Amino acid sequence: MGILDKFRLDGQTAIVTGASSGLGVAFAKGLAEAGADVVLAARRVEKLKETAALVEAAGRRALIVRADVAQPDDCREVARAAAEFGDVRVLVNNAGVASAVPASKETPEQFLGVMDVNLNGAYWMAQAAAAVMTNGGSIVNISSVLGLVSGGLPQAAYAASKAGLIGLTRDLAQQWTGRKGIRVNAVAPGFFASEMTDQYPDGYLDAHVGRLPIGRAGDPEELAAAVLFLASAAGGYTTGTTLVVDGGVTIGG
Repeated sequence: MGILDKFRLDGQTAIVTGASSGLGVAFAKGLAEAGADVVLAARRVEKLKETAALVEAAGRRALIVRADVAQPDDCREVARAAAEFGDVRVLVNNAGVASAVPASKETPEQFLGVMDVNLNGAYWMAQAAAAVMTNGGSIVNISSVLGLVSGGLPQAAYAASKAGLIGLTRDLAQQWTGRKGIRVNAVAPGFFASEMTDQYPDGYLDAHVGRLPIGRAGDPEELAAAVLFLASAAGGYTTGTTLVVDGGVTIGG
């Protein structure tokens, strides 16, 4: 096997949650280009059809499953459908919601709504996927640099959920890598165009990107390439880690 062959996912099925927009679309497209058939899960089915077209344009099969990852039953249905579709080897836990509410004003419903999707949903989906990864596999959790550093906005729920996801990643890797042959890693993106960044205050993104050592926002394909490394045999000796892809956010300056 040549070095580039290690990045191939031929004959494998990948699940991508939150695949209806933004980074989820880039992940699905990248995995398909590497040879995987892709199960696309999200709440917005019409948007998933657009992602499915990109997967099929790459010559791979796509399966759409409407799901709210905050509901464990939905997660089990995604895994069941994926297992019937093909050999499930990859899960990208990308579904997420954002919030920017001052801690003194955030309601229990607002806080729990973020945690239910970003952290609990990733756990339910990981449990469901692990049950059908009978030949081993790779789980990639999409965390955030805001789980490691502050972004300067009031994002207690979001930051807590993404920090929790990093802890969850370590523990699942410890439990499943040796016993189930399932590697579990996380990616911590910096500033990439998404529905979340569309909600930032005017001037916020430009101000932060201007201070980055790399001097620009990230290209979604750069993040998709990092996910592919962890999902494929190229990352076969990597488990329980968080790969930071942030243009230098976490080094300060």
